[in-house]
Amino acid sequence: MNDQQNPYDPYQPQPQIIGYDAYGQPVYQQQAQAPQQAAYDPYAGQQQAYGYDPYAQPQAPQQPQPPQQPSYDAYQGGQPQGGYAQPSYDPYDTYGGAGQQQWQAAEPAAPVAAAPAGVPGQRPAPEPPATPRTPRRPDVGADDAKDYRTEQFSFIEEPDEDSEDVIDWLKFTESRSERREEARRRGRNRVIALVVVLVLAVVGGVGYLWSAGLLPGTGDTGKPGQNAATGPQQRATIVLHLHDLKGGGTSTALLVDNSTTKQGTTVLLPNALAVADSEGAATTLGKSVEEDGSSGTREALDTLLGAKIAGTWRLDTPYLENLVEYLGGIEVDTDATVPDPKGKKGADPLVAKGEQQTLNGRAAVAYATHRASGEAEAKQLQRFGQVVGGMLRKMPSDAANAAAAIEYLQQIADPSLPEKDLAASLAKLAEHAKTGAFKTALLPVGEDGSLADGAGDSVVKDILGGKVTALDAGGVPRVSIKDGTGEDAVEAAKIVLINGGYAFVGGTKAESRAKSEIVYGDDAQKATAVEVAKTLGLPEDSVTKGKPAGTAAVTVVLGRDYEIPGAS
Repeated sequence: MNDQQNPYDPYQPQPQIIGYDAYGQPVYQQQAQAPQQAAYDPYAGQQQAYGYDPYAQPQAPQQPQPPQQPSYDAYQGGQPQGGYAQPSYDPYDTYGGAGQQQWQAAEPAAPVAAAPAGVPGQRPAPEPPATPRTPRRPDVGADDAKDYRTEQFSFIEEPDEDSEDVIDWLKFTESRSERREEARRRGRNRVIALVVVLVLAVVGGVGYLWSAGLLPGTGDTGKPGQNAATGPQQRATIVLHLHDLKGGGTSTALLVDNSTTKQGTTVLLPNALAVADSEGAATTLGKSVEEDGSSGTREALDTLLGAKIAGTWRLDTPYLENLVEYLGGIEVDTDATVPDPKGKKGADPLVAKGEQQTLNGRAAVAYATHRASGEAEAKQLQRFGQVVGGMLRKMPSDAANAAAAIEYLQQIADPSLPEKDLAASLAKLAEHAKTGAFKTALLPVGEDGSLADGAGDSVVKDILGGKVTALDAGGVPRVSIKDGTGEDAVEAAKIVLINGGYAFVGGTKAESRAKSEIVYGDDAQKATAVEVAKTLGLPEDSVTKGKPAGTAAVTVVLGRDYEIPGAS
């Protein structure tokens, strides 16, 4: 076979590329060729102007045709083309280029009609352009599949009809999982909240029962309705002495700050209260203030009441007047009318009787020291307590301003209670007074100066947190006498006891009784009680354990069996 018989000889010059079609394939310039008798190739596809139709059916070989005038193709940029489509050269074509056609699906080409046989050179009539067909995959065998390249095919992404359904299903399953997880989380939170509420309810209920004393072993053993705190309590106590520089005499009170119960109290002490002097001898509170001074009286009260007293505040009447004026006056519910000693006849009284009376400095001093003729000392002490309460209600509740008020007085401070400490104590008491947590109590005292029965529990123990102890300073037993003989036997028995080396702390009258009795309270005082019985000539079996009166270590209750010395 010569070169003319193989038009796709790779050693011959190749056609010139004149452009590219809509699919990016090169378009070659067609050259006119002489008509030749083509051999029938069963594998060759139908030749078209623009390439090979892979889905076309095999046709019979065409007869050679004479050269034709090039036709005009709008898709080739206006360049003329020959009547025959020049197949593109493929060096890898195993069929020698006979069956190689370009993949041109979108650009239809007008097929070249074969000229009638026996009329050479005659131009055939043009045929209408063929209708473009959708490219189909050629029916090739497994051996031919390798001859197709990726650029020969056009892949079109068609929307998946089920894609939206799959996305919706994924969203549904994801949201359902989230809802389940959220439900489990809310369930856990509700369980935790329920447990916390139950724990708080149990703790609150137990706390309420404990505070109310309803739990076993926590009941209040005091008086019914009493709200006193149980256990150790923190108290701060100072003693206040008011000295009347004009009328004479003194008034004494204990100012108690209970920080545990948030309660303030003024405990009024009668001057008749029996205390021990500096030498251990029995005396009264009034005499102790005048004779022993502040330190001696403070120690005597500390020993008697068993309460720790921090210091002494001596307040003379001129300083009380200045302090009330500094505070702008006080308000007191007065129970008596106090005339003005400097006023003229018919003038208004200095203090009027009534509720919420405003008192200035002079009126406050006059009311605190007023004691009508034949009036008991307790009435004057109660007025003194009212003035103290009104003064504390007007006192600043902060230590700095309270210190300014104390410094304004310019009084000589007791060494046991500097101005700074006094101001701090008064500020705390003022806070209690402003909130209504403040009260006044009177320490009950008998005629002999001893504490009345029950006073040790109601005042000394509950308010002061102390315990009444027997006066036994210097190792000398304190003995009191109650006369039940029906005669005046106190003085005779007193002399016998003093001569026997005992300290006499007071004697009172008692109901007549037949048999005498020697009473001691502490087991350590039993031997002393036996010795007292022998000193008075009473039998040893008259000694009994009980509760001595007041501050005495031993109380002698004389009966008709007692023989009064010197009596006929």
